Amino acid sequence: MVMVATLMRNQPRQFFPMHILLLQCELHLTDSHSLKEKRGVLKPLLNELRRDFNISVSEVDHHDVWQSAVLAMVAVSGMKASLERMDREVAERIESNPNLQLVALEREWL
Repeated sequence: MVMVATLMRNQPRQFFPMHILLLQCELHLTDSHSLKEKRGVLKPLLNELRRDFNISVSEVDHHDVWQSAVLAMVAVSGMKASLERMDREVAERIESNPNLQLVALEREWL
């Protein structure tokens, strides 16, 4: 948990708890035979995760490998329970995609 201070004129600092979740997942794209096909699978997935879960997400490794990708996702909330729920839902969403396989998922709380 991180504490964040807000500064307001003529008032003492107030600290608010902040929970940060970093997810890193390795994916295998089962039916991808080119980087163009890989992009066609990943781009809609990344947009869907951003839209539905309001998280930052990016491909961070295996850029030139057409059947593999590593995604990093970061979410911030004042409530750890909401991040834990989002964590489960993101994993379920990725696993439900028929075009890819979840190889590994790592979580780190900051």
